Amino acid sequence: MPPLVADTRAPGARHDNSLPQWAVDKIARRRGRQHAFPTIEPHRTALVVIDLTQSFLENTPCAPSIVQPVNLLADALRHAGGTVAWVDPAPIEGTGSILNALWGPERVSGLAAETKPGSPQNQPAAGLTRHAADVVVDKQGYSAFFPGSCALPEILQDRNIDTVLIAGVLTNICCESSARDASGRGFRVVMVADANAARSDEEHQSALYNVLRNFGDVRLTGDLIDVLCASRATA
Repeated sequence: MPPLVADTRAPGARHDNSLPQWAVDKIARRRGRQHAFPTIEPHRTALVVIDLTQSFLENTPCAPSIVQPVNLLADALRHAGGTVAWVDPAPIEGTGSILNALWGPERVSGLAAETKPGSPQNQPAAGLTRHAADVVVDKQGYSAFFPGSCALPEILQDRNIDTVLIAGVLTNICCESSARDASGRGFRVVMVADANAARSDEEHQSALYNVLRNFGDVRLTGDLIDVLCASRATA
C-alpha cells in the first residue's frame, strides 16, 4: 500500500516493524513453524548491507535508526565467523533512455552525481563501522543478485555462503529486489526488519510481508544475534 502522506518524521525515526498477526499466523501454519530457517550456520552466512550511503541517510527519515542494528549484527556475525558485505551503488550505465522515461532527466542526472565514485553523497553512512576484512562491492541497478549487476553472488558462492541477511535501503526497492533474486539463485534469505529502511512504514511493511510470504524469512536484529550466539555455543 502506498503511503497516504509523505514521511516527514525527523531523521532517526524508527519504523513500525510489526506485521499483521493474521499474516504471521498464516505463514506459520503453512510452514509448520514460525521461521523458515530456525537455525543459521554462521560460517555459511553473510550480512549484506545495501546502499547504506550518506545520500540515503539524508533522504530517508528512518535510515539513521538502522545504523546501530547494522553495526551490532555485523559485529556479532564477524565474531561468529561469518561474512559482512557492503554493497554500494554505482552509476547505472546503458539504460539512460529507460531511466529518463521512468524517473525524468533531472532525477537521472542527480542520481548519477550521487553515485559517482568519490562523491561525498556516495560515502558510507555516518556511524557505520566497516572492517578491512569485509567484502565491499558496487552494484549497477536495483538488485545485488541480478546477473551481471554485481560481483557479490560469485564472491559469496566462493566462500560457501548459503544464507544472506539483507539490510539497508530502501526496503521495498533495492533490498526487496536483492532478496527476491538471492532466493531465485538458491540462497536462504532473511530480511532484517529493524535494519532496513524505506520512505514510509507502509512501504517498509509491505516489502517485509512480500519476502515473508514468498522469498524468505523476516527477523529482528536481536533475534538473529541470539541465533548466532546459540550456534556458536553448540559448535
